[in-house]
Amino acid sequence: MKKAEVYILSGFLGTGKTTLLKRILQNEKVKGRNIAVMMNELGDVSIDSNSVDSDVPLKELLGGCICCTIQDKLESQIQGLLFDHDLDAIYIETTGAAHPVEVLDAVLSPLFADKLVIKGIITTVDGQQWMNRQSLNPQVHQLLLEQVKHADIIIVNKSDLLTESEQAAISMNLQGINPTARCILSSFSKMPMKLMEGLAYKKKADSAVAHVKSDLRLSTFVYRFQSAISQKTFEEFLRSLPDTIFRIKGYVLFDHSPYPDLFQYSYGMPLFMKEYLKMPLNLVFIGQVTDWTNIEEQLMDLER
Repeated sequence: MKKAEVYILSGFLGTGKTTLLKRILQNEKVKGRNIAVMMNELGDVSIDSNSVDSDVPLKELLGGCICCTIQDKLESQIQGLLFDHDLDAIYIETTGAAHPVEVLDAVLSPLFADKLVIKGIITTVDGQQWMNRQSLNPQVHQLLLEQVKHADIIIVNKSDLLTESEQAAISMNLQGINPTARCILSSFSKMPMKLMEGLAYKKKADSAVAHVKSDLRLSTFVYRFQSAISQKTFEEFLRSLPDTIFRIKGYVLFDHSPYPDLFQYSYGMPLFMKEYLKMPLNLVFIGQVTDWTNIEEQLMDLER
């Protein structure tokens, strides 16, 4: 089954996300791929939607951040895009205040998670702002670190305004925070588009050099139950999970009930809510996990 690729454009306000999106869309047009764009603005008026050509399906998410206040709206918009278009890729430009873990959590609904493949997070950084980040308030400073830590590609904009020693210092600093991301010194969000084609959340353990300590970017995993399971053994499975799994959500059918439970798990805290409809038994995981094989085997054991 064909899956639509998902690319998330992350980065603080004014760091060049929209300029990057325009460059990517030009490249996709040359390649002739069917793509859609979702743009999230905190305010009630769109600022950047005129950056997208009229022939590209565009969904605007206004008046809130997709990682908290308008998750339901995001879910319905993605479902609409998948239903109305045969898409090769969806590009999601987040607000500057969005946290990568929360964005992934919002994007991956159990209703259609098996129709998407998350390809990566591209984060833009303002080089001068990064140099002066200690002057920012603690919440903004922490957000910048989180956006860098979870990126697959980091684009350092306005690097032409930095000295060579400052450029070297930023590169070393960013690679220290996220050693597996590709770090690009740039102006006006220029980057080799070939890097986009190399993005993929693969099973990192396939690589002989993969190591838990050095390869901890976000990855995702979707499991589909084929049958009902025991709630007791499922809860035992949850207690055994490593703390590198941040989120789980989906539908689980227990053997004592005719209908599934909506299940949510956030940083170790589980929540069960009874549903009264037949739902797809998809379970979506988000975490810093190098190999999901062990989790998959444990879930399969629950069905035996």
